[in-house]
Amino acid sequence: MNGPALPDTPAFASASWRIALPHTAAAVPVARALVRTALAELEHAADSDTAELLTAELVANAVEHTAGNGPIELVVELVPTGCKVEVHDPDPAPPGDLTVPDPAREPDPWQEHGRGLLLIRTLSSSCGHRPTGSGKAVWFRLPVVPPQRRPA
Repeated sequence: MNGPALPDTPAFASASWRIALPHTAAAVPVARALVRTALAELEHAADSDTAELLTAELVANAVEHTAGNGPIELVVELVPTGCKVEVHDPDPAPPGDLTVPDPAREPDPWQEHGRGLLLIRTLSSSCGHRPTGSGKAVWFRLPVVPPQRRPA
């Protein structure tokens, strides 16, 4: 065998966090903090800055584009290959052009809004949505960042 032997089992199997957030803009910084804390717990984690940014986009979209006063839910799952973040909201309608971009609806560079789904599609390794019993879950995945590429 060339190089060092790698263990057959990962350093951790998985870990997850689930939290109900208020259906207000106050949910965004709370969600960012949870993701930052979760990723800081691990030696080999996904890029925290990207995870925070994309989580903020998902939570802000859930708050802005869904009706109701019920909470939205944030689920963060850490696995040996990276992380998956889901935001559950009460609206069953799919989130626009998350997985299949619509060229006719390119974001206007002069507008303040409209780039969140583009960021999620571009910066995540995969993303999507799925129906739930109470609405939908919108999610993204990020891979583990190799140690030599992480900032000091």
